[in-house]
Amino acid sequence: MRDEVDLVVPVKTLDRAKTRLTSATGGDPVSHAALALALALDTVSAAVATPGVRRVVTITSDPAVAAEMAALGVESLPEPPQPGLNQALLHGARTLRSSRIGALQADLPALRPDELQAALEASTGRRAFVPDRQGTGTTLLLAAPGGELDPRFGVGSAGLHRLSGAVALIGAWPSLRCDVDTEEDLRLALALGLGTRTANALPARTT
Repeated sequence: MRDEVDLVVPVKTLDRAKTRLTSATGGDPVSHAALALALALDTVSAAVATPGVRRVVTITSDPAVAAEMAALGVESLPEPPQPGLNQALLHGARTLRSSRIGALQADLPALRPDELQAALEASTGRRAFVPDRQGTGTTLLLAAPGGELDPRFGVGSAGLHRLSGAVALIGAWPSLRCDVDTEEDLRLALALGLGTRTANALPARTT
């Protein structure tokens, strides 16, 4: 691939992550933290294994997350003083100073490296994004080579990224578009094929 990408993956502290998935683990905070961590680890592992991805860095202030990422050989940067996902991504982009930067959501436990690679290649050097399966959110945002990331994550981020000039990438990439916020999302990701860590973190009733 001509333009390798450095990916920034934001990961909340485990006590704040994936609150809508609490019911999936029966309300047990330890099991919930383990599931939230597994989602991020499977996502990052797939990204690291993707041709065309040069480097993956997580943005997190959770020592447990940073330690697990370090075991994967992935560097973690602390969250900036300014709150919010977009500020965390801008912090990561400024720190990396890469020729090409991207932002990947941390809740893609079924992610396949070949699908992520296909999306990177489809961007053909443009600022681009991949919408989630509902078409309203964003799972991947790519800056143009040498360009700004300009993240607009939040409610309706797909529309906001489109309005900001990013090109929507639509392909047969179900694992890249299946972010997990709810139990329904988790069941859909399960059908696609979960990463090992997430599969092992699920309670028996979910599987």
